[in-house]
Amino acid sequence: MSLSEPVVEPRVVMERHRQAAVDRSVEEMRRLYAHDAVHEFPFTAPGLPSRLEGRDEIVRWIAAGWQADAFRYELYRVLATYSTDDPATIVVEQEAIGTSAITGGFVLPNIVVLTVRDGQIAHLRDYVDVLAAAAVVGHDLAASRGIEPAG
Repeated sequence: MSLSEPVVEPRVVMERHRQAAVDRSVEEMRRLYAHDAVHEFPFTAPGLPSRLEGRDEIVRWIAAGWQADAFRYELYRVLATYSTDDPATIVVEQEAIGTSAITGGFVLPNIVVLTVRDGQIAHLRDYVDVLAAAAVVGHDLAASRGIEPAG
């Protein structure tokens, strides 16, 4: 990045990421992720990735989810955005709101830790509730593993 290029704030990149997800824009996702980006899912389940490495792998995985057409994000509700000691990193509490072809409307809470480099996503840690995400597309991961509901 040259000195004349404007610095793209992580908050702007996060908003572009959310809009690309709502629009299902593979091209915009490709522009957003750095070629050597890492997208992690610290809370995952067997059969689901915990780490995707490189723009191509990340975008391919995202696009495959959209092509399955089991759900659609309609908007994101941002609950809070926190700055960190690193100006390139933010923490975001948000809810993805959408519709599932199987279960109807949903609200999927998650926390994202986003690090931006040269205006692109360098590292994204997606703390999505895996059980809730699976339920959106009609999979009861808890029941399939013999987990009793709390309460």
